Amino acid sequence: MKIINCSRDYSEPILNILNEAIVNSTALYDYQPRTLENMVTWFDVKIKNMFPVIGLVNNQNELLGFGSYGTFRAWPAYKYTLEHSLYIHKDYRGKGYGKIILQEIIKEATRQEYHNLIAGIDSSNVSSKKLHESSGFQFAGQIKHAGYKFSRWLDLDFYQLILPTPFHPAES
Repeated sequence: MKIINCSRDYSEPILNILNEAIVNSTALYDYQPRTLENMVTWFDVKIKNMFPVIGLVNNQNELLGFGSYGTFRAWPAYKYTLEHSLYIHKDYRGKGYGKIILQEIIKEATRQEYHNLIAGIDSSNVSSKKLHESSGFQFAGQIKHAGYKFSRWLDLDFYQLILPTPFHPAES
């Protein structure tokens, strides 16, 4: 296995992982599967903002999972805070691959001198919450009934990790 920086060439495998999660879980609060056209816009935003798309591939170059981050809120004072996400292919969950990707997300956010990583996790997703806690994230609060999917209200838990960067924060 190796960590890679996913290019647009990985749009279809990323899309397959996302769509499986949309259709079968509350990992994403979307209703409809995304299209390849959605991925063009998604990658454009990542590239424009220098947000990495971190992939984990096996020896056959099959994407086992990926993670990325993006803008938390679009106002200037939030510029050091990111919201991240990570998804593992359904056939490879429970093997520790999420931890590998999460560590790379933390490493890259630190390298880019961000300060705060936020994870929004459906409250029923115990494995994701445990993964984040094992990587130093702390529970930061819950929004009850934040979403509605599969004919039920969904609570959204927030976890955060404070990074030691930036070394010279500025308001400009």
